[in-house]
Amino acid sequence: MTTETPPRSTTTDALWNSRFLRACRREPVDATPVWLMRQAGRYMAEYRSLRSRVSFLELCKSPELAAETTVFAAEVLGVDAAILFADILLILEPLGFHLEFPKGDGPVIHDPIREADDVGRLRPLEDVGALGFVYEAVGKIRAGLPGTVPLIGFAGAPFTLACYLIEGGGSRNYQRAKTFMYSNPGAWNDLMTVLVDSTAGYLNAQVAAGAQAVQVFDSWVGSLGPDDYRRFVLPHMRRLFQMIDPTVPRIHFGADTGSLLELQRDAGGDVIGLDWRVELDRSWERLGPDVGVQGNLDPIVLFAPRDEIARQARRILDQAAGRPGHIFNLGHGILPTTPVDNVRALVEMVHEFSAR
Repeated sequence: MTTETPPRSTTTDALWNSRFLRACRREPVDATPVWLMRQAGRYMAEYRSLRSRVSFLELCKSPELAAETTVFAAEVLGVDAAILFADILLILEPLGFHLEFPKGDGPVIHDPIREADDVGRLRPLEDVGALGFVYEAVGKIRAGLPGTVPLIGFAGAPFTLACYLIEGGGSRNYQRAKTFMYSNPGAWNDLMTVLVDSTAGYLNAQVAAGAQAVQVFDSWVGSLGPDDYRRFVLPHMRRLFQMIDPTVPRIHFGADTGSLLELQRDAGGDVIGLDWRVELDRSWERLGPDVGVQGNLDPIVLFAPRDEIARQARRILDQAAGRPGHIFNLGHGILPTTPVDNVRALVEMVHEFSAR
C-alpha cells in the first residue's frame, strides 16, 4: 500500500512540520513524537473534580468542557498531539439508540440489536450535524491548542460499534455479536454498511472542523481469527478508509490484533497502532515499509519505578531504531489510577532518549 502526500491547503506550516504529522508521513523528525491514548481521564485530579460535577455524557456533549479537558491534558503532559475528548459510542444516539453511562458501570445500549430484522431500526447518519457538539468542540480545541500541536479526531470502528449494538454493552467473549455475525451474514453486512457510511461522514466532519488526523479504534476486533476478519470485517474497513478524507493521516488501531496485522494493513490506514502484546520491530517488518507504526508500551508499566519505565521506553525506541514513521504511544489507554508524574516522566523520557 502506498500513501500519497496530502495537500497542505488547510494546514499551517507549523502544524504541517510538527513531529507528529511528519512521523505520520514517515518523514524524519528531531525526536520521536509521543501522545497517549486516554491522556485526558480519571488519573488526573482535575478531571475527577470535573466529573464530580457533571456526568460523562454531559462532559462529552459540552463543547466548552470537552475542549478544556482536551487542551489541559495536552499542556500538562507536554505531548506532541492532542486527541479530542469524546467517546466512540456518541454516534449511536443519532443512529437511533438509547445510550447510557451508569455511574460506576460501562456503557449500556438499552434497545440492542438481537434479530436480523432489528437492523432495520438503524438510522443512517445522513445529517452529520446531529453530532454538532463534537465539531464545535473540535473548533474550540483547535483554537485553544498551540499552533504547533495537532489535534486527532477519532471514531469507533464498525466492528466494535456493531458489537456494542448487539451485546448491549461490554462483553468478555462477544457471544451474541459473533453468533449474529455467523447466523445472519446478510443482516451483518447491512449493519456494517450503515456503520461505515455513518462513521466516514462523522470523521470527515471532524476534519472539516479542524482535526489534523483521525484514529479509528477497533477495540474488540482482536476477538476474531484471520479468516473471520477477512470475511466479515476487511471489506468494510477497506471501504471506510477509502472514504475518509485522504488529506489527513489515518491511524488504524486494534487491540489484541497480533494475528491480524497484515489484514489491518490491507484494510487501510497510514499508521497502524500496535498493542503491547507484540514486538514493535517484528510487527513493523510484517507490515512493510509503506505504513508508520504507533505504540506500544504496556499501560501497566506506568505503575513501575522510574528506572523500569525508562528501560521499557528505551526498549521500544531501540526496536523502532530511529526509523521514520514511529509514533510512541501506549498499547491501550492510560488506566484510572496511573500516577500523573509517571506519565509526564514518560513523555520527557521519550523525547530525551530519541533526540536526533
